[in-house]
Amino acid sequence: MNKKPNLVLFGIDSLRADHMSLYGYKHQTTPNITKYAQDALVFNHCYSPHIPTTSGYSSMLTGMDCFGTNVVALRHKGQIAEPVSTLAEVLRDNGYNTTCVGFEGNPAARGFDTYINFEGWGAEQGDGRAHKAENLNEVSIPELCRLAEAEKPFFLFMRHMDPHSPYLPPAPFQHMFYQADAFDKNNHSLDCVYNFKPFCDYFYTWFPEGCTDKDYIIAQYDGAIAYMDACIQVMLEKLRTLGIEDDTIVVFVSDHGETLYDHDCYFDHHGLYDCTLTVPLIIRYGRKIKKGCRFDNTCYLKDVMPTLLSLMEIETEVQYDGRNLLPLMEGQPVKEEPEFYITECTWERKHGWRTPEWKLIVALEPDFHFREMLELYNLVEDPEEYHNVADENPEVVQCLKARMEAFIAKREKEVGRDNPMYTNLDWHGLGGGPFKSSEEAYNRLHIGDPETARKIQARLAEN
Repeated sequence: MNKKPNLVLFGIDSLRADHMSLYGYKHQTTPNITKYAQDALVFNHCYSPHIPTTSGYSSMLTGMDCFGTNVVALRHKGQIAEPVSTLAEVLRDNGYNTTCVGFEGNPAARGFDTYINFEGWGAEQGDGRAHKAENLNEVSIPELCRLAEAEKPFFLFMRHMDPHSPYLPPAPFQHMFYQADAFDKNNHSLDCVYNFKPFCDYFYTWFPEGCTDKDYIIAQYDGAIAYMDACIQVMLEKLRTLGIEDDTIVVFVSDHGETLYDHDCYFDHHGLYDCTLTVPLIIRYGRKIKKGCRFDNTCYLKDVMPTLLSLMEIETEVQYDGRNLLPLMEGQPVKEEPEFYITECTWERKHGWRTPEWKLIVALEPDFHFREMLELYNLVEDPEEYHNVADENPEVVQCLKARMEAFIAKREKEVGRDNPMYTNLDWHGLGGGPFKSSEEAYNRLHIGDPETARKIQARLAEN
């Protein structure tokens, strides 16, 4: 090979690792990715510490934490902090053609030569289902062919949206993991979902009318992953057909996980619980990565960029917050970071500190779930994080808060800026500053079309 390796990055929105069969999930949701990953570098414990999408991708595509990017909010205003460069900018400066599919407008998407969008977030087909991955392939495959014909190496970034709500996989995937009665009137598991005012109008626009079973909705999420996995196989086969598979690094990663019926967050990606923080990370490159490399080391989205640049043999003078993970393949140590700072500005503003045993969550303003301002979970005894033990363990709370605050002070000093969690007070985009009560947050935060929801509810009332 006379030129640098190509890079194909599947950025899969809202994909939680524990719903992939690659990571041991009970359903075969990712058989194609699983087979492909047999020859890949797989990380079993990768975290997205700064959720949601905007801050997650900002960290992934710069190699920096939230202090380095100055990005923490979904509705971030402005650019990533100077002088940080994105992965696309670095690769473009090193002679790469760069194309971004489905990610235009995000601060982390800065620096691509070409931007392509695709249709199909919602049910725009005749079957009432969302063909997101097929629509992405429709524009990505011709672009892949164009890039492959050029003399320069390329970076193709594709943002898959299938695991992001609405979960509307087409046939046969919507029935693949569910064959019960989704409209059983004796099932009331979705009552609390329909009664959650901030989201209910949105759910009425894509839940089947009269659906009562939460497991049906979860099965749609799983079906969307399986559908996407099948469509990804089409792209992988195209790489083989073009004869460039051996010359191409292929990456599968997500910006954050997803809350399904967990913690009353209801089919979204907020809450600093592990279902939202855990993401897949798979890197395949036959020329350098050995077969069957799978590691339990804790890693983060900030590690993606320095690892890829090392694999591509591209040097920069940047001191990344993330680490190069490649030495693990040779049995060499990588600096361990077992405890880490976590942030969220999606539908609530919170931060915290996670260790292998404990997780501390501190609310910086009241949330719309009416939760305690302080949460502590023992991850060993309560891995699903349902029992807040802050009151029983004041000494642990004090210790974790001290470690978190010391880390914040250290990073503020290093970057010369205040913690963006403290300065981004219009994170919700509504104006007026922080919420003063949970009631205010509950009544002001909203997603969905109320008029459409009212029409649907009226039809339901007639039945």
